[in-house]
Amino acid sequence: CHDWCCSHGVDVDRQNAKRIMARAGEIERATGVPRERFFAGGDHDDPEFPGGGSTRTRVENGACVFLDRAGRGCKLHRHALEAGFDYHEIKPMVSSLFPVTFDDGTLHASDEATDHELVCLGAGETLYRGARSELLHYFGEAFVAELDRIERELDPTQERRLPVV
Repeated sequence: CHDWCCSHGVDVDRQNAKRIMARAGEIERATGVPRERFFAGGDHDDPEFPGGGSTRTRVENGACVFLDRAGRGCKLHRHALEAGFDYHEIKPMVSSLFPVTFDDGTLHASDEATDHELVCLGAGETLYRGARSELLHYFGEAFVAELDRIERELDPTQERRLPVV
């Protein structure tokens, strides 16, 4: 898929943008992206994002500046793993949750998934199953337990595969 979903850049909540900039020197060295090219500019108020708003990663040559074009995946994610810290500290929440997203108070499939634009749709786990561990990280055990309950109501066969929260 050549990480097609990274072709648009990604929203970065204000708190995460601050954490990225606090590590700007090491991120520059690890990714080869100068800090002045991290973000597209502009800041948007949105109470659903941590910190009350977001900015967006810059898109250059048709993809997010943090896309690893020589391999694949997110350079921020890779840097965190290689440096030995939790990737959630710098990888954008929206990116980690994808193809699940949120807006207007609702958790839902991303537009790319509902429009059937993602080349990786098809056989395999549900979007929820694929994002479950990230939802657990960001929203906690009670939230995921409720989603698991809803999942069992919609598809009782899931009960056999549910991990313990």
